[in-house]
Amino acid sequence: MSSFSWHLVTSEYPPQPGGVSDYTQLVAAGLAAAGDKVHIWCPSAEGEAPDIDGVAVHRSLGCFSRSDLRRVDQLLEQFNAPRRLLVQWVPHGYGYRAMNLWFCWWLWKRAHRRGDRVELMVHEPFLEFRNGWRQITVAFVHRLMTIILLSAASHVWITIPAWEAYWRPYALGRKKTFDWLPVVSNISVTDDHPAIKTIRSRYGAAEGSIIGHFGGYDRHNTRLLLETVYPLISNGSKDTLLLMGKGSEEVREELIRNHSEMEGRVSATGNLTAPDLSLHLRACDVMLQPYVDGVSSRRGSMMAALAHGVPVITTSGRFTEPLWAESKAVVLVPVEDVSALAAATKRLLPDSAARSNLSRAAKALYGEQFDVKVIIDRLRAAAG
Repeated sequence: MSSFSWHLVTSEYPPQPGGVSDYTQLVAAGLAAAGDKVHIWCPSAEGEAPDIDGVAVHRSLGCFSRSDLRRVDQLLEQFNAPRRLLVQWVPHGYGYRAMNLWFCWWLWKRAHRRGDRVELMVHEPFLEFRNGWRQITVAFVHRLMTIILLSAASHVWITIPAWEAYWRPYALGRKKTFDWLPVVSNISVTDDHPAIKTIRSRYGAAEGSIIGHFGGYDRHNTRLLLETVYPLISNGSKDTLLLMGKGSEEVREELIRNHSEMEGRVSATGNLTAPDLSLHLRACDVMLQPYVDGVSSRRGSMMAALAHGVPVITTSGRFTEPLWAESKAVVLVPVEDVSALAAATKRLLPDSAARSNLSRAAKALYGEQFDVKVIIDRLRAAAG
């Protein structure tokens, strides 16, 4: 296959934290490893970007103002046309209170006046019309932005198939190619069995099992998690709940404040480095990962669990793709049935054979559908 030149436009890039930041770095590194030339166009940030062979980082987008975009116009002209712009799209990422219409117009001009090929990677579509007039106003502007973006784009990549139904009406009858491109795990698997054994001992695995949870702890998913865990680690249970990631300590405090008798059975790590998080994930017997809209291929926390081969109990909901049930790689429970979620976890914990089968199926599903090499192959095949 021929080599290609890519210009990845993103609202965040390391050392800036965030899922889009991590995803962009992984895609950039994968494309460069395949022999492509990669340029990252991102905002200003303190600290140094990772040094990756074949990846050039241009922190020229500033705060995405009109003057910043004019400067990037001049810089892009140094490269041979047509340039391939792969835009990591989250509507709240590009400043101006999530209403940067000018940025969308800039992409339209790059496509229609400069002759560039604009591809969109849609991580999130737009806000819904609810929660008061402020959000309704922003949601309306998001749809105007979507119309402009779809006019500019030659290809639209979506993290879950549901986003096509959300966005296609705003193509206004124009034929647009939508393709699925899920997120990947940004946590590499670390093999250090003595360290894993130490972590298991620290969190009481000698007495019972470790039920893990990793996520961003937004209030909706956290509410569902808290409703589920009480029957699992109360009433004399020797099992332990291990909350991992940024925000986990606050959630532990809330849980203990409401159920003081569970204090010795709930632990929280806070934010961890990627190697430490990998070890903590592998120390868990199962992962309890409920999502209010259902498990889907846009959930980086789920990708991390699959990549590590940890058995997962999760929820099916409006965004859940058929592959989750078809693969038998996770235990699926309807999102509205909290008691069934707890019961499924209780059944799985003592069943070592079932957990081993889930672990193998999880690794297989991740390797076949979600590994970064699979994502890179799809991008490059479409580019060719």
